[in-house]
Amino acid sequence: MVTPDRRRRALVVLVGRFGVSERRACRVVGQHRSTQRRPVRPMPVADEKLRRRLRYFAHHHPRLGWRKAHDVVRREGFVVNHKRLRRLWRDEGLRRPPPRKNKKRRPGTSDGSLLRAESQNHVWALDFQFDETADQRRLKLLNIVDEHTREALAMDVDRSMGADADPLHPTLRRKDLTPVRNS
Repeated sequence: MVTPDRRRRALVVLVGRFGVSERRACRVVGQHRSTQRRPVRPMPVADEKLRRRLRYFAHHHPRLGWRKAHDVVRREGFVVNHKRLRRLWRDEGLRRPPPRKNKKRRPGTSDGSLLRAESQNHVWALDFQFDETADQRRLKLLNIVDEHTREALAMDVDRSMGADADPLHPTLRRKDLTPVRNS
């Protein structure tokens, strides 16, 4: 309960439902008694028209926020400060949904289909893993797996593997393990 209006409503419930005194209810809710007794100001007609327009805007343009709404209502002839409009936007409980996250593109062709292994040695997968020794020194592991047979073709372990390293493991240089190229 942040706003005095909400506190005022809570106070009415406390006094009406539980029968506590106004003084005690004000102390519980954290509102001064003078604030409770002060009459609520009626909402100006211009404010009501602006609020109605903001609700309409938020309903028809859900991805746009209060800044764009400010531009639109200013163009329509409303004279309103951006800070006031933002306060009214918040008071109405209007929100812009969080921005959508872009879907990650899947590897493969432009139509989204993945490259499928049709035979042995057609597609290989390279997988890097990292580990630490007991003395907290890093190890880098390169696993090479045949996608069709799920066979581990090679595993290379080193403390560091640079980009200039030979991509083919010595065991993969054998003639029968050369990958088939589609052209």
